[in-house]
Amino acid sequence: MVRWQLPYISIVFAGLAAVLSSPVGCTTPPPAPPPKPLIGGQEVSEILKRAEAGNPDAQNQLGVFYSEGRGVPQNYLEAKDWFKKAADQGHSDAQVNLGTLYSLGQGATFSDQMALFWFQKAAEQRNALAFAKLGMMYERGRGVSQSLIEAHMWYNLSAAYGERRAAESRNAVATRMTSAQITEAEERAKKWNPRPRPSSQTP
Repeated sequence: MVRWQLPYISIVFAGLAAVLSSPVGCTTPPPAPPPKPLIGGQEVSEILKRAEAGNPDAQNQLGVFYSEGRGVPQNYLEAKDWFKKAADQGHSDAQVNLGTLYSLGQGATFSDQMALFWFQKAAEQRNALAFAKLGMMYERGRGVSQSLIEAHMWYNLSAAYGERRAAESRNAVATRMTSAQITEAEERAKKWNPRPRPSSQTP
């Protein structure tokens, strides 16, 4: 079974060790200077400028940097804010990333409903990963009634739009379905069309 994780996640553990040689009579070493949470590297600085100017691609990328701690201190709250800025402009990858933060409770209050909302927004733009995320939600009954038919349909769409891992999840789900259910799921995938929803303000 494939576990659908955030497309941007890479966990980095960093450690800092200092060896202090204390002279006789010195009871307390001087305090270390606080870390400077500065943007690091020319690439990140350029992306920050573009993000602040409202570019959704840059906003999404900056969210990725904050989620990974790459060039900036890792901060899921900052990641969520930048993903939200891009998602509100219709950036489908940012919508998937934002939905995943809600589904994991990272930088945002855990909420399957909010995760589902953003995955659906991205799916309306035929985002392959969003299809897979919806498949996972239906397979597990998260924010929706559990439905293997719906899960199979979304995984099938994801695979058709280029997400290779989705085929593994679709095939695994199929082992728990009847032939009639598989046929129905395949027919639903063939007939699927996006149904854009009216935009609404979200947290």
